Amino acid sequence: MATLLTRRTLLQGALGAAALPWVGPAMGAPATAGTKGAESRIALVIGNGAYRAAPLKNPPGDAAAVAGALRGLGYDVTLRQDTRLPDLIESLREFSMRAPKASVRMLFYAGHGVQVKGRNYLVPIDADPLTEEDIQRQSADVGEFVDRLSAIRTGINIVVLDACRVNPFAGGVIVGPDGRRLKFRGATPGGLATLDAPVGTLVAFSTAPNGVALDGASGKHSVYARHLLANLPTPGLQIEQLFKRVRIGVAEDTGRVQVPWESSSLTADFCFKSDDKGRCG
Repeated sequence: MATLLTRRTLLQGALGAAALPWVGPAMGAPATAGTKGAESRIALVIGNGAYRAAPLKNPPGDAAAVAGALRGLGYDVTLRQDTRLPDLIESLREFSMRAPKASVRMLFYAGHGVQVKGRNYLVPIDADPLTEEDIQRQSADVGEFVDRLSAIRTGINIVVLDACRVNPFAGGVIVGPDGRRLKFRGATPGGLATLDAPVGTLVAFSTAPNGVALDGASGKHSVYARHLLANLPTPGLQIEQLFKRVRIGVAEDTGRVQVPWESSSLTADFCFKSDDKGRCG
């Protein structure tokens, strides 16, 4: 119980900071790369792979590559790899504290993610739950984080979850994409639950609700991360079209076994990189 109370206390403190007033560009104004001053862009990039059960090969490398791509696009990036619970919670808290001063706020997470009673959780590498309640205590609630960002009335929020990997807490034996046979405990459903994006927010999932995304059996990136990285630097590509391209590429590469999806309530145009005339779209 102590861990749960500590996690909620940290998150509630961050929510208070995120609700502070901030004067910035209106949501209806187009957001394009390369803007200065109030148009600051921040990103938190997390890649967890060194799990005790069901380790993942790609997330740390996926995170490093996404962090590098975002830095090249002018983002102030915080990169965290193989985070334990205190580091994961503190990284989300620090990001939430900084968020009101930025016009574009992005989280990219690669690693294990699970759902419990309809809520989604990001799993640190030291999690070792025996019950659903343990998962809630030992992981970070995605919905709470999205709610904190949505309390900011200006700018946009982008949450990208390449987190629907094979559930390490599901019952039975599963053959991973690299051919290993993995035995897990528990009875939580596979994949992540549906998460509705609040106004000003886009949430991108690497696969459909309750579906399982693939950790790359060969190569240095997951299928989803590879297509995301290929499209991020495209000049003038609106964010909705970017994720559509990612979805098409992943679906084709996996024979539609994995089909990414998004929940969006954005009210402004946005490109990760503007075209040579500074335009988006």
